Amino acid sequence: MKKEYWLTPPDIYNELDEEFNFDFDPCPYPRPKDYNSLAIDWKSINYVNPPFCKADDTVFGGTTAFVRKAIEEHNKGKTSVLILPTRNYVNLLLEANAEMRSAGRIKWLDTKTREPMKGPPSVTCFILRGK
Repeated sequence: MKKEYWLTPPDIYNELDEEFNFDFDPCPYPRPKDYNSLAIDWKSINYVNPPFCKADDTVFGGTTAFVRKAIEEHNKGKTSVLILPTRNYVNLLLEANAEMRSAGRIKWLDTKTREPMKGPPSVTCFILRGK
């Protein structure tokens, strides 16, 4: 399978760097041989443009592994700015100032049998409050 790597356009990176003043990139391209940023401490302010799918990162497990590591580093008091692909309806809701909360993994019910879904996806609850 052909691997795809996508670099951040310089204007996007520079705008974020001006705001956050990054001191570490745990996802450099090209990645040095035997480099594993998931096994080391990150610095204070991290720019994270991880592989977008597991197929592009057979070594570390794709985006989710980097999100988990960013959370781990956050719990140590560090800042990480993650650039991640999202569905366009998520951005529409964010731009409308929707509140978000995790709804976990809802076991949706089959309409006919009422049996719960096996292996349900992660779900987010979006709230648009009236004025």
